[in-house]
Amino acid sequence: MSSSKRPFDVIGQLTALRRYARALVRNPNDAEDLVHDALVKAYEKRSTFRSGANLRSWLMSIVHNTHIDRRRASLARQKRDEAAAETDISYPAGQEHSVRLGQIREAFMALPEDQREALHLVAVEDLSYQEAADALGIPVGTLMSRISRARARLRSFEEEGKRPGHLKLVGGNDD
Repeated sequence: MSSSKRPFDVIGQLTALRRYARALVRNPNDAEDLVHDALVKAYEKRSTFRSGANLRSWLMSIVHNTHIDRRRASLARQKRDEAAAETDISYPAGQEHSVRLGQIREAFMALPEDQREALHLVAVEDLSYQEAADALGIPVGTLMSRISRARARLRSFEEEGKRPGHLKLVGGNDD
């Protein structure tokens, strides 16, 4: 039969379709799969092909659209896989950290009020020595002395924490 009696004869277009598919996917095996999928779609939609229209351009657009659909599906699958992988991430338990913060808070609160005020303004509120001294209405030297004594007490708390019998963190660094 001649091609005029069979307007939907795709056999003559296979070489051009494969060449275009290879240009799109850059892999001969993937190109063959792309052409196959596009031809299946073309066959299913052959009723939409207008008689007398350019079969080659119609098939090329189907190859192109099939390629775009595959890429979108691949990207969506990749995003789903990444999202699923993120949900599998585990985070370390915060108990050790919470216990440690509780110990530090307890030691800080056990400081004498004047030392606690001075250390808080400098270490927590990030005031300069001069600003903290002005806020407390004391000389800078007195402030520095209070901060020094507060730090020494906190260090001694740390050293006491290393004695046997004191609360130790399981899995922590009790050296």
